[in-house]
Amino acid sequence: MGNIVAIVGRPNVGKSTFFNRLIKRREAIVDAVSGVTRDRHYGKTDWNGREFSLIDTGGYVVGSDDIFEAEIDKQVELAIDEADAIIFMVDVETGVTGMDEDVAKLLRKVEKPVFLVVNKVDNNKRGEDAVEFYSLGLGEYYTIASINGSGTGDLLDAVVEALPEKEEVEEEQLPRFAVVGRPNAGKSSFINALIGEDRYIVTDIAGTTRDSIDTKYNRFGFEFNLVDTAGIRRKSKVKEDLEFYSVMRSIRAIEHCDVCLLVLDATRGFDGQVQNIFWLAERNRKGVVILVNKWDLVEKDNKTAKEFEKYIRKEIAPFTDVPIIFISVLNKQRIFKAIETAVEVYKNRTKRIKTSVLNETLLPIIENNPPPAYKGKYVKIKYIMQLPTPQPQFAFFCNLPQYVKDPYRRFLENQLRDHFDFNGVPVSVYMRKK
Repeated sequence: MGNIVAIVGRPNVGKSTFFNRLIKRREAIVDAVSGVTRDRHYGKTDWNGREFSLIDTGGYVVGSDDIFEAEIDKQVELAIDEADAIIFMVDVETGVTGMDEDVAKLLRKVEKPVFLVVNKVDNNKRGEDAVEFYSLGLGEYYTIASINGSGTGDLLDAVVEALPEKEEVEEEQLPRFAVVGRPNAGKSSFINALIGEDRYIVTDIAGTTRDSIDTKYNRFGFEFNLVDTAGIRRKSKVKEDLEFYSVMRSIRAIEHCDVCLLVLDATRGFDGQVQNIFWLAERNRKGVVILVNKWDLVEKDNKTAKEFEKYIRKEIAPFTDVPIIFISVLNKQRIFKAIETAVEVYKNRTKRIKTSVLNETLLPIIENNPPPAYKGKYVKIKYIMQLPTPQPQFAFFCNLPQYVKDPYRRFLENQLRDHFDFNGVPVSVYMRKK
């Protein structure tokens, strides 16, 4: 289970630049996966072999600075509740501001590691100016210039050093299904409908994260763990509806599961935050089932469901091979279908395909539809194998991997999907040198 590091601070101190720097560095290396980068405020990065999730809290508050005044305290409180370490960023150009002092006051009480980071220090004069930040009472500070990355190394060394080691709990290998979605989409009711009043539960295991509850579930002939992010009540002072809070919650659940059941409220549509959660699952290479709840409340004519489904698929392109099920938690409609589908997706995600079958099936197709020649050079794909990873990843060995572009990768991915059911599961295609 990864650690979470949150970046807090007032607007325009350079949080996003710093965030993007760390995430991009990793994406350049790790994600040879075609996909749409979205405007993200959450990402994974690693330093010295330790992987952690980074959250730019500023990204969740949209609005003018005065709205921000009120929001920043909430955000900092959330970061304090949810993150394992906190980076508090200030700006040497403006010096200490009242808002910085407010944030510092909240952070001084915290038991967790807090790193005071003075940004935009790109010359000695500014290094001297940074001294005034001692007045915030947070002790030592780190100076960086996130625009060119100077100083980030020392900071990250310290951050990684301070992250608590997560103990790896050996669990029995039951599939783990996480129920995620925005607040009030019907997650709790879905879980209650599933479990029923006659609770068919074997045991309530305290979640391995400190807040998600795992319910071992055995019914309809299926056995799995349900990771419930909905049922946890927060401190009353934190507003339930905060975007950031539900995204934090989802991150923990998603990183922890095999398949995400993404519950959305049909009356509100497939909006930005639901999409964020969807892409979060996709980036973590988890299985996904989309459950459209409260379908009974939507004005319908005979083709509404089809239209709505088409609209969702358009929004989630290019990863459109995802089951979409219309449910009504209230009327207990298609609840069982939802679980059945999640089990199917889990099987798809753990499926292994024999190398011989892969090659017999796909090589003839590739021969008939070879990658387009690039600068007069022809790419020859000779051999295909599935990599021994927890989710479907395939290596295509060829003479000139660098000339295979995204559209052709997608063609290969679609062939894999057409011939070996990977419904609901992100598939990674790598081109490797023979």
